[in-house]
Amino acid sequence: MSDAIATYDPAVDAPRAHHPVYDYDSGPPVERGKFAIWLFLATEVMFFTGLIGAYVILRSGTAAWPNPENRLAVFLTAINTFVLIISSWTMVRALFAAQRGDRGGILMWLGLTIFFGSAFVSVQVYEYFELVKHGSLPNVDIFWSTFYIMTGFHGSHVVVGVIWLVCAWFKALRGGYSERNYLGIELAGLYWHFVDLVWVLLFTIVYLF
Repeated sequence: MSDAIATYDPAVDAPRAHHPVYDYDSGPPVERGKFAIWLFLATEVMFFTGLIGAYVILRSGTAAWPNPENRLAVFLTAINTFVLIISSWTMVRALFAAQRGDRGGILMWLGLTIFFGSAFVSVQVYEYFELVKHGSLPNVDIFWSTFYIMTGFHGSHVVVGVIWLVCAWFKALRGGYSERNYLGIELAGLYWHFVDLVWVLLFTIVYLF
């Protein structure tokens, strides 16, 4: 009986609810949402790396690659690229507003980000419309095939990002974010910055070289 009393350890035998030393959480050391978005972005990096790598190989293996300036509206797309870069800045401002619990600021800056993202997509659709109207179709040659594949995949990512931001805007309108709860905006921002960075790379590779 005395041995049983001597070996009794309340840190082991006490229920978890009454003793804080128990920690059965074996998850990642960051918020699960952040871990999930970084994992997703890692797969996206691999996807676009393969896409750009294939483009580089095809281009280097082609004897005569067309000059992009003779086929594409480089100046218009440069302005469109600047618009997308500005949207990254407004996205940062939206996150800062969320961290301060400023609902009005969240709505304003998220709204601007949505506007700039939608403008980018609209210009890209206009560019596609003009190219198709002049017979520049994906089956004409390898230049147009790679152009539509790379810019099309990126454009679809921008559309997804805009939809995500619209959902975040409506959640902010209902008061769903505060200075203690802004993870949703932070995750949307990570995705949006990734999309912007990818476009800067695509614009440089496809339109300028």
